[in-house]
Amino acid sequence: MRLFIAAMAACLSLGMPVGAAAQDARPGATTTLEGWEAVGRLNFANGNICTGALVAPDLVLTAAHCLFDPRTGVRVAPSSVRFEAGLSGRQVVALRHVVKAVVHPQYRYRPAGTHQIGSDLAVLKLDRPISRSRIRPLAVSQDAERGDTLGVLSYTRRRASQPGLERSCSVLARQSRTLVLSCLVDFGASGSPVLEMRPGLPPRLVSVISAKAAMGKRRVTIGTALDGSLLDLMQRAG
Repeated sequence: MRLFIAAMAACLSLGMPVGAAAQDARPGATTTLEGWEAVGRLNFANGNICTGALVAPDLVLTAAHCLFDPRTGVRVAPSSVRFEAGLSGRQVVALRHVVKAVVHPQYRYRPAGTHQIGSDLAVLKLDRPISRSRIRPLAVSQDAERGDTLGVLSYTRRRASQPGLERSCSVLARQSRTLVLSCLVDFGASGSPVLEMRPGLPPRLVSVISAKAAMGKRRVTIGTALDGSLLDLMQRAG
């Protein structure tokens, strides 16, 4: 059966005043998910934020549309981006600046409402690696399928300085590299890792969050599933 999806909000990046401090985290809000410190907030000089995740000591995976200014459509300079790994309140496990950004070769930025999905991936090169003794990068998988229950870990408008974990994201449908998820995410969640979480095993990254959408009258979230193109992006990023 062919899948019809109407894009509602292409970009889930969140605009914040440049230089604004994140709100204090609520006591006890830190997630207990093993390895969550590999996820961090991406801060852009234009005031936007997205979420990203370490897939190598010096490489961060996020959504490609995060690298374009939503007001002008112009691609942002990598040097205008910084990654706050394991941000919790006012504390970070590691802070790094971005020196290079590689976007999926099939991705073309489009205005909100006509957002391109299925290739919304980008890999960011950090100015220096983060030691594995501090943060272990997330393992990746291409196994997400319809019927799976996954989790999403993200920084959002309501949780700008503390990651929130949604544990009950069902895969309603998959079409090529596009996942339709039952959970609803907030602005700032662009690029958030969609995680396979199995008891006794560390989480594995299977997708990144791309957009809000509607499937019929039902609100859903769209993720870009990982495939062999991720390795190519990582090699190109260096």
